[in-house]
Amino acid sequence: MGIHLSAIHYVYLVFIVFILALLIRRRDTTMICVAGIFALGLLATTTVTGSVSGIFNSFIYATKELMGTIMIISIIVAMSRILIITGINETMVAPLTRFLRTPAMAYWGIGLIMMVTSFFFWPSPAVALVGAVLLPVAVRVGLPALGAAMAMNLFGHGIALSGDYIIQGAPKLTADAAGLPVSSVMQASVPLVIVMGLVTTVTAFWMMRRDQKNGTWRDGLVTGKGPADLASSGPAEAAPVYMSAGLRKGLAVAIPLLFLLDVICMFVLNLQGGDATALVGGTAVLILIVTTLLAHRNQGLEKTTSYLIEGFVFGFKVFGPVIPIAAFFYLGDSAFTALYGNALPDGSHGIVNDLGVALAEHVPLNGAVGAVTLTVIGAITGLDGSGFSGISLAGSIAQMFAAAIHSGAATLTALGQVAAIWVGGGTLIPWALIPAAAICGVSPFELARRNLKPVLLGLAAMTITAIFLI
Repeated sequence: MGIHLSAIHYVYLVFIVFILALLIRRRDTTMICVAGIFALGLLATTTVTGSVSGIFNSFIYATKELMGTIMIISIIVAMSRILIITGINETMVAPLTRFLRTPAMAYWGIGLIMMVTSFFFWPSPAVALVGAVLLPVAVRVGLPALGAAMAMNLFGHGIALSGDYIIQGAPKLTADAAGLPVSSVMQASVPLVIVMGLVTTVTAFWMMRRDQKNGTWRDGLVTGKGPADLASSGPAEAAPVYMSAGLRKGLAVAIPLLFLLDVICMFVLNLQGGDATALVGGTAVLILIVTTLLAHRNQGLEKTTSYLIEGFVFGFKVFGPVIPIAAFFYLGDSAFTALYGNALPDGSHGIVNDLGVALAEHVPLNGAVGAVTLTVIGAITGLDGSGFSGISLAGSIAQMFAAAIHSGAATLTALGQVAAIWVGGGTLIPWALIPAAAICGVSPFELARRNLKPVLLGLAAMTITAIFLI
């Protein structure tokens, strides 16, 4: 016997369609998500006060679920700030510059270093950490500034952020929305991230070399910032007088070793999800405190707080728009019962699961249709330029489709996540490309244009891969 759908199910579905329509038109969806929460609360409680309270309570629920992610990103950004100011970041990557002897080595070298750095520091801080030091070297050996921006962009905001295997912010969001363990989504994303990354970066490099040979390459430099300026640029700020060269070198060796030790502990102790994030976060806090005290001495106590404030401002600025959106999509699963009790029909397994079962009864879904749909939905949710704001929607719809076809939940969830972040996290939407474009002195619109074909080819290859995996 089929599941009985109530008005709550239909209202939830209507708002999902409405949100998708707004995303296609590149409009903000926060207000619509709040309206959806109000409407669901009104149906569940039949009182205005209950539905109004439900808005706030759903925000609290979403914030609790996201707090670990917000916290780790804020702490990493705070730590990155002191590393940049002291020049430790420059010392950390300086030995690697000797390997960047040709344009090809510079492209792949910057990309791989950016990817590894982004796994631990997140892409936006990593751009500053890597770009300030390696960009002048790359320009000197003949890699165009736009080519360096593409490498940092595709490897950092693309490969590293879409997988997010160390900080685990992205898989946490999608896994929660899909009702899956974080580890299962991460494992399912590995082949997808590899295929997407290989196709995209190789295609981008081949197109760059082809256009350079044909004389059709345009570097898209912003007026006043050319290769000569970039080659002579140094760190963002001078190192404090208290940080000696020897101490800076010692910390430049110790900090990567500490994070490497974290990774080893994750494997040995089988730490995943929140436990792994806590280990990285605690290490980053200790590095922040010790480095700040050594760099600022008597001002160290106050400066530690200042760096933390900078990090928290960044974290809540990034996730501020995500909280209302995530709150709405959490209602599709366990949050609804937690906030409103047993307001759904008997036998219900959550709004999204119920819709998936009903969909299976009326629409002939299969793995191919599900994979293509999740890629498209993920790409659409990324059009706002965030990458993170729509992955809860991707997780919810993946859960719905998986319930309909009785397989592939983790793969579909990972597919939506990777597609959303590649499009919106900083490779295709011009206003999301600003960090990499600014450090390289190139136009974000030209960078987006250069990334378009490689990313579209990567999405197609990844979708085909997912079809075989489902």
